[in-house]
Amino acid sequence: MLPNLTIGLDLGDRLSQTCGVNASGAEVFTDAVVTTPKGMQEYFSRLEPCRVVMEVGTHSPWVSRMVQQLGHEVVVANPTLVYGPRRRKKRNDRMDAAFLARQGRADVQLLHPIRHRGEAAQEHLAAIRARDQLVRARTKLINHVRGAVKALGARLPKCSAEAFARRAAADIPESVRGSLVPLLEVIADLTSRIRSFDQQIERVIQDLYPEAIQVQQPKGVGPITALAFVLLIEDPHRFRRSRDVGAYFGLVPRLDESSSSSPQLRITKAGDKLGRRLLVSSAQYILGPHGPECDLRRHGEAIAQRGGKNAKKRAAVAVARKLSVLLHRLWVTGATYDPDWVQKRRAA
Repeated sequence: MLPNLTIGLDLGDRLSQTCGVNASGAEVFTDAVVTTPKGMQEYFSRLEPCRVVMEVGTHSPWVSRMVQQLGHEVVVANPTLVYGPRRRKKRNDRMDAAFLARQGRADVQLLHPIRHRGEAAQEHLAAIRARDQLVRARTKLINHVRGAVKALGARLPKCSAEAFARRAAADIPESVRGSLVPLLEVIADLTSRIRSFDQQIERVIQDLYPEAIQVQQPKGVGPITALAFVLLIEDPHRFRRSRDVGAYFGLVPRLDESSSSSPQLRITKAGDKLGRRLLVSSAQYILGPHGPECDLRRHGEAIAQRGGKNAKKRAAVAVARKLSVLLHRLWVTGATYDPDWVQKRRAA
């Protein structure tokens, strides 16, 4: 049922713009609201229940939760799909708010609405994202140290990132020790903090997310990937079929069919980047030298053997897509993972 009032809310970092459109399509008011919990609480608590439309952004998770708790219907639009690769040439905050209100009044499906995760899931995802930033920072520092030493004609020993600060200290040339040893100290500190995050994530899984233990059954899926997968999906029953999970993580090819034309395109890369990267990383382990012999590995190897410019990359993405479907299925059914299930079924 179409509400009497639809409000478009263009969220700004300090000040947000609203535009109200009634059931007949007329603009009835425009306002500016301070983008703080107090400002949003005071503004929306005095309004009758209505539909509030906003774009996904930095502030949209907490604003959408607060507005919904005040009794309003909330629609969070996906601007990438609404506007396409280019936004409108003529726009400002007031015009954006009016556009959102009119689109929300006409048909919310035109906004490609998304659903924000719960507050607890958002907090635990913050720990995974923080750990990821530490890992990326450590990788950059390690690459810098190795490159600086190599430029002097020396070479540091091969070792894991966790052991790098300890193993590399003795091989730093004397001429650059003053510049690089402080970086080794930073790398050692980052390693310690990453290890602390790992322990924290293990505790969170044990205490709050037993389903993350269930999806760790395939070899190559560790606690980080398992917890991220569970938190990013949050509700496994939101998908009608497990096969839809691959599209949720942007691991399916784009579609641009017209008449008899059906070109092979790259993957959509929709959804969360970190989740997709973790799934692809697990797939690369499965396909790597230490990967187990299983249906997933055989599937990837069959694709890689077709050859082509990016055969190995396509194989890793295909395995990541299969893996996402498998993890969702294990989560929903609670089944025990059989790495050779497909092979046994074909043999039978």
